Amino acid sequence: MRILAAIANYGTKNQQYLDRLIDEYRSMSFDIDIIVLSDIPKNLGRDIEVKVGLPARNPWSLPFAHKKIFAERAQDYDLFIYSEDDTLVKQRNIEAFLQVTKVLLKNEIAGFLRYEEDADGKRYCTPVHAYYHWVPGSVKSVGEYTFAYFTNEHSACYILTQDQLKRAIASGGYLVGPHEGRYDMLCTASTDPYTRCGFTKIICISHIQDFLLHHLPNKYVGKMGLDFREMYSQVNALLAIEGNQEAQQELCPTMTKLNRSTWDKDYYEKCRGDILDLVPNSSNNILSIGCGYGATEAKLVEKGIQVVAIPLDLIIAISAESKGIEVLPTPNFERAKEHSKDQKFDCILLNNILQHLPNPMEILTECVGLLGEEGCIIIAVPNFDYVKYYYQILMDDKANKNERVFEELHLHLTTPRMVAKWIDQTGLKITGMEYNINNRLRKLVSASLGLLKRYSAPDILLVAKKA
Repeated sequence: MRILAAIANYGTKNQQYLDRLIDEYRSMSFDIDIIVLSDIPKNLGRDIEVKVGLPARNPWSLPFAHKKIFAERAQDYDLFIYSEDDTLVKQRNIEAFLQVTKVLLKNEIAGFLRYEEDADGKRYCTPVHAYYHWVPGSVKSVGEYTFAYFTNEHSACYILTQDQLKRAIASGGYLVGPHEGRYDMLCTASTDPYTRCGFTKIICISHIQDFLLHHLPNKYVGKMGLDFREMYSQVNALLAIEGNQEAQQELCPTMTKLNRSTWDKDYYEKCRGDILDLVPNSSNNILSIGCGYGATEAKLVEKGIQVVAIPLDLIIAISAESKGIEVLPTPNFERAKEHSKDQKFDCILLNNILQHLPNPMEILTECVGLLGEEGCIIIAVPNFDYVKYYYQILMDDKANKNERVFEELHLHLTTPRMVAKWIDQTGLKITGMEYNINNRLRKLVSASLGLLKRYSAPDILLVAKKA
């Protein structure tokens, strides 16, 4: 087994991590050649080949230098490994990759997840944050292995067999110039095999310990990522739903088809204090539609309020349930209504979900029937009248070509007028509307006597009651 490993390494800042990676490769029983891609000359030992130079003028293009090298030496090695200089690949990881590759389809590549450790040795799975999530319907077993798709394809590393590399090259999406899209340029260098070459990266969840890579700097601890206890709870939920079609459903598509991830649904959104401020003090029971991690809902539970949730899916529901939220056993809206047993709610939350629903007016109409007589609906949506968002959409090729059609974008480009029209046509009336205005623009909005308000707020909050 001959292996070629390429490591992208800027300057000298990460020298201690680079040394660790090199020592790890040297200790392996495989026949490994190591190439370090650098922006400055380095002497790393006689057995290390150093390639100096950027493949493009952009200083972040360095990681792309490995692709040409891999292509030139495609016939000489059995396995090709690319990684950033702080992501540790061990022999155990390589052996596990080789084992599961035997049972995967030709268009599937076994991938990895990164983790970090805090000072006490507690581990966190850093790719699990923001809009990244497990896709319940992707779970499948082959022999002793079970796999699932995780939407964060970046792990600062990938491994390809010789055959996979050749197929990636033949696809026309591998040997391309430095670029970026949903991922920035550094990340794109390690995700192109999945995003541009026709492969799907899947994680072996039944043997997930073998597919974890240590991100040595541990710099994201406390900033993002899910602790291992909760991560394993989600993995166990994935293992339990295989073959259960209802359990594998999702409330709606939450990833847009735009070139940027700005408006994907955030599964791990922080607590929304602005939403909490709008919840009436008299509320005893609340329905949250499209509940993710549940940070906002958890604050309501702490106040002694009963919170019932229709989850985005039954995997993220595990995290919400751990916070005392009563999660209905299906993300299907109609089925969830059956489980709620005709319960009437004092308040219904639609937190950044309405724009993702293919049928927002139907859902709002159904919500009217779920409201108590004095109940209210609180809606949070992005505001595409906001100048910055309007410009970003205008510059997005997909939005232009598809004329902003929901079926093509998986996103309603919501504006105050659009949502107000939905509310008006579904037997509701608006009782309050708030614009979350950027602090830098508050003085300008004030000077305009409020005329610029709708163009200065990234998102809007609406409160509605029965008409």
